[in-house]
Amino acid sequence: MARIPAVDRECCIGCEVCTQICPEVFRMCEDEQHSHAHGHDHKAEVYNPAGAPEAKIEQAMDNCPSACIYWR
Repeated sequence: MARIPAVDRECCIGCEVCTQICPEVFRMCEDEQHSHAHGHDHKAEVYNPAGAPEAKIEQAMDNCPSACIYWR
């Protein structure tokens, strides 16, 4: 895989869209640093960057309402 997906956890709103579209790559995890400041306690993370084809990862990127998923 030439590109590696990443999540900008600062702008993630915890909507879980990426995990619903591409659970092979994304999962939700605790975000203790921002749970009190923003009112939510989970954020998306990439746990298996090569777990799905790039097209499926891009579908998750395109559907992310906060546009916090990007290629490194």
